Amino acid sequence: MANRKKNKLRVIPLGGLEEIGKNMTVFEYGESIIVVDCGVAFPEDEMLGIDLVIPDVTYLEKNLSKVKGIIVTHGHEDHIGALPYVLNRIPVPVYGTDLTLALIENKLVEHQMLNRAELRAVRAGQTIQLGAFKVEFIRSTHSIADSVALAIHTPVGVVLHTSDFKIDHTPIEGEPIDLARIAELGKKGVLLLMADSTNVERPGYTMSERTVGETLDNVFKDAKSRIIVATFASNIHRIQQIVNSAMKFNRKVALNGRSMINVVKTAMKLGYLNIPPDVLIDIDRIQKLPRNQIVMITTGSQGEPMSALSRIASNSHRKVSIEKGDLVIISASPIPGNEKYISRVINDLFKQGANVIYEALVEVHVSGHARQEELKLIHRLVRPKFFMPVHGEYRHLKQHANLAQSLGMPEENIFIMENGQVLELSQRKAQIAGTVQAGSILIDGLGVGDVGNIVLRDRKHLSEDGLIVVVVTVNSDGKILTTPEVISRGFVYVKESEELMDEIRELTLEIIQKNLGKRKSSYANIKNNVKDELSSYLYQKTKRKPMILPVIIEIPC
Repeated sequence: MANRKKNKLRVIPLGGLEEIGKNMTVFEYGESIIVVDCGVAFPEDEMLGIDLVIPDVTYLEKNLSKVKGIIVTHGHEDHIGALPYVLNRIPVPVYGTDLTLALIENKLVEHQMLNRAELRAVRAGQTIQLGAFKVEFIRSTHSIADSVALAIHTPVGVVLHTSDFKIDHTPIEGEPIDLARIAELGKKGVLLLMADSTNVERPGYTMSERTVGETLDNVFKDAKSRIIVATFASNIHRIQQIVNSAMKFNRKVALNGRSMINVVKTAMKLGYLNIPPDVLIDIDRIQKLPRNQIVMITTGSQGEPMSALSRIASNSHRKVSIEKGDLVIISASPIPGNEKYISRVINDLFKQGANVIYEALVEVHVSGHARQEELKLIHRLVRPKFFMPVHGEYRHLKQHANLAQSLGMPEENIFIMENGQVLELSQRKAQIAGTVQAGSILIDGLGVGDVGNIVLRDRKHLSEDGLIVVVVTVNSDGKILTTPEVISRGFVYVKESEELMDEIRELTLEIIQKNLGKRKSSYANIKNNVKDELSSYLYQKTKRKPMILPVIIEIPC
């Protein structure tokens, strides 16, 4: 009992704060740890060659004996995408609703990890015990089915974690968010509220998903040619509405993109999608039907360079090419940072002869995140003692903190956290109490964490200034046997810069001859001298600083 009084609840975000994506939060009490969500972020422009970014889970590895499980709130990539990498290092059970686990299963199959993972299904309304925590799953609404909020019952009080949500009173599938249960928890007393901040800058309410269906009907009604709709593969409600509109206007539906096909197959199997067999056709059949009888649903709504829509737009897709008059609908809003990719795809589609409808023109997309009035309602219902805004860049977290203050919450009870900071809570008090190791692990192909700041710096250097390789052959007596060979990549075109190449050879020869005569000059020292003097010379001549790699090959006498 004495230990219980001494213990405090520790809330440690390892990702998802001051960024969009990479969501992961640790809850720790005594000898028990639970983890909420395990997502990826997409690389920023300066992360050259990087495929994905995942949270640093060093803290969990060090405390592996305490970790009771990973709880996933819904099936979006920024909440499940890191699981194949993290489960290798933190082999614990994963809890989620049916659709969420099915999407996780697909990922684990791709990574050949399904047999090593323990997936445990839960449903909204259920409560499970994990060590010192009781985790209650509360029905929620978002842009993917089977989303849940969490009420985490701890020895010091209840934490309500909304995860991503909006208040949709007319969802496409299932019942609306369980506001009654949230209000009941608020009446009993909530210690800490952690709430989605993504749309906090937007006034009013987020529109219901059903409004998109009405817009699609109006667009489909007037379309005379083939319709191509790009959306997120995980947005099952949107896919259902596209199918409903297609059926209403006697069109067949083809799917394009591996993730789209996998998700639709999974959702149909679990009963989350209803597509009659005679409506769904293989993409190979689209050339055999009249163009005004086809709807294609494709991935690539974010303009990703290798996505199906990008390949269609650049006329490099194997099975689909744009014909004049095709109608392309981009039914998604840009994730921050992707705007230029989407603009490029829209421009390319127009050039190919398509008509393009996107969010700036018509309401073909609604967000899955709550706006200000919905957030205010949650705050009023919950009336938490402490508040921690989550899921957003710093400006979102700050604006959400301001909103909470405007509703009467004392500033000292609001905590704008950084990844790695520890929020310690007792029944009456909360404070930031130190930090743990947190950050980003970069995924490049099959490499996990083997690309760091130094490699990225080198890639940036190479991308901006190019590379010069200088190869010299010497014998063991220190005599130069050949004229230095100069290889240029991304610096200058050799045939048009012969004079500069000759100067590099002469200078290299001069530096090596000068240094070979010195007794204490090792090959490492000589190479460093070549690098330094060549770099200085090339900057004077070209105002550029290519990466210089001297290579000295020694041949025995």
